[in-house]
Amino acid sequence: MNKLGLPIAIVALLVSIGSFFYLQSSSDLVYVDVNKLLDGYKRTKIVKAEFDKKATTLKANVDSLLTGWQKELKSYEKERSSLSKKELELKKEILANKQQQINNYQQAVQRQLQEEDKKVTQTVVNDINDFVKEYGKKHQYKVIFGATGSGTIMYGEKGADLTEEILEQLNAEFEGK
Repeated sequence: MNKLGLPIAIVALLVSIGSFFYLQSSSDLVYVDVNKLLDGYKRTKIVKAEFDKKATTLKANVDSLLTGWQKELKSYEKERSSLSKKELELKKEILANKQQQINNYQQAVQRQLQEEDKKVTQTVVNDINDFVKEYGKKHQYKVIFGATGSGTIMYGEKGADLTEEILEQLNAEFEGK
C-alpha cells in the first residue's frame, strides 16, 4: 500500500498543477502598447498643440529680445570710433548686462517649457493609466502589461494586445460618447 501511495500522490499533484495551468485563461495576461496609446489618444494631440503654441510664443519673445540686442550691438560697432573711452566702456557694460539678462530669460523659458511639458505629459499618462485600470477591473483581467518598445514585452499574441480596443474606448470617453 505504501509503494502505491507515493506514485498516486505525485500523479495527483501533476494533474492538479496541469489543470491549474490548463484552466488558467490566457486572456488573463494581456498587454497594451503604451506608445501607441499616447500617440493615438486624442487628448495627447490637443495638449501637445496647446503646449506647442505656448512654446512658440515664448521662443518668439526670446528671439525678439535677441534681435533687439543684435541691433544695439551693430549700432555700437558703427558708433564705436566716435565715442569717448568712458562712453565705450559704458556701452560695453550695458550690452554685456543686456546679453546676460537675455541669456537668463532664455534659460528660464527653457526650464519653464520643460516643466510644463513634463506636467502635461504626466497628466495624459495619468488619464491613460486610470482608464486602463478601470478597463482591467471591468473586464476582469488579472494583469495588463504595458509594452513600451524597450523590451518590457518581447512578444505577445495578437489576441492579447488590447491597444486598439482600449484606445478606441479611451478616445470615446474623452470625447464624451
